[in-house]
Amino acid sequence: MNILLFGPPGAGKGTQSALLVEKDGYAHISTGDILRAAIKNETPLGLEAKKQIDKGELVPDEVVTGLVDEAISSLGQQPFILDGFPRTVVQAENLDEILKNKDKKISKAIFLDVDTNFLVKRLSGRRVCKSCGASYHVDASPTKVEGICDKCSGQTYQRTDDEPSAINKRLEVYEQQTSPLKSYYIEVGNFVKVDGLGSFPEVYGRIKELIEV
Repeated sequence: MNILLFGPPGAGKGTQSALLVEKDGYAHISTGDILRAAIKNETPLGLEAKKQIDKGELVPDEVVTGLVDEAISSLGQQPFILDGFPRTVVQAENLDEILKNKDKKISKAIFLDVDTNFLVKRLSGRRVCKSCGASYHVDASPTKVEGICDKCSGQTYQRTDDEPSAINKRLEVYEQQTSPLKSYYIEVGNFVKVDGLGSFPEVYGRIKELIEV
């Protein structure tokens, strides 16, 4: 079963993907990860993406779609979770074409439903290590020593896009641009909504029930 996991920023997509990879043998296709890897390895698509980023522009749909195509092709028959793609209906249509050409499909488009007020609280509590990029949360997973990374002893900080005003803006943009995906996958017939509130194991249990049907 191939899964699309989507929802607003801070809904827990990355955490749930990691649990599905660890416990159920899925491959995790994160557009952020494959984009960074392509740029680091200086692949043709990575170089094109870097060119756009260096100009301060968004990476074009065709570049992101190409990277996702390559990632899916590299997996063979291993089931996968898509996280961070598609973000728009156009990207969803492109994804359907990619999968059709590979005789694959998205079995479940799982939407993590989380209250906006909770998302603001969750995201504003995030802290990231300046050195290694490890992520923490002041309530859910704090560092052992405040402000110091457990892994490399680097300094942790709050990203500017994790400040409450920025978070509200991100959620507004999400609602405008990405929320229409719900309607798209409802029409396709593979949309399911999962309550994203609760502990990470609780949410994982709800997802697990869906994918075992």
